[in-house]
Amino acid sequence: MMKKAMLTAVGLLLVACGQNDIPSSPSQVPYNGSSATGSVTAAASTLSAKPLVAQGLRRIGFGFNGTVSGFPTGAVFVTGGGAFERTSYFTDAAGGFRCIEAVLQGPLSVSINLNHAGACLAGDGIRWDTAALLDSTTFRCTASATEETAVTSGDTVVLQADFYRTGDGNDESFTAKMIVSNGDISSRFPGANLWVQGVGCGHAQAVNFSD
Repeated sequence: MMKKAMLTAVGLLLVACGQNDIPSSPSQVPYNGSSATGSVTAAASTLSAKPLVAQGLRRIGFGFNGTVSGFPTGAVFVTGGGAFERTSYFTDAAGGFRCIEAVLQGPLSVSINLNHAGACLAGDGIRWDTAALLDSTTFRCTASATEETAVTSGDTVVLQADFYRTGDGNDESFTAKMIVSNGDISSRFPGANLWVQGVGCGHAQAVNFSD
């Protein structure tokens, strides 16, 4: 009986020590538009510490390149890709962009970078990255078109993106919404599968969505 008790005590001691050796992995709390505290944060952190596959979540990869226009001024070339997961709001996407013609309306016409003022002019632009994955957005392919709605799904992604010009470093010049899709996003403009807020729609080439 004494021997069994001693073995039990030793076992408990080994388990306790082993717990201190378990490496902690960084967690990513799913974006939900607001900060969380207390037990909600703890629960989200526990869930997010697991790989997405282990959580049964579907990560979708995508890639594209194309040119958008349609509003009174401006044309923009964008390319890139990445991955997203709708349930956890995970997103990691980026690419290149360039204003082919000056954009004089919408988000790309007003810089939010105090050190780099002015609209996106012809030849401006170097890269974009993702600020957030959005559930949906309303959009117009032209300034006079009726608003339509795009929804993030298995073959369409709606992003809030940051756009950088040469010399910006990590401080973006513009922030605007983007839509990339494997199919038509507009019932009025057949073939349109790419959109940048305030610039218009386009037909992206080499579009690929996969999981």
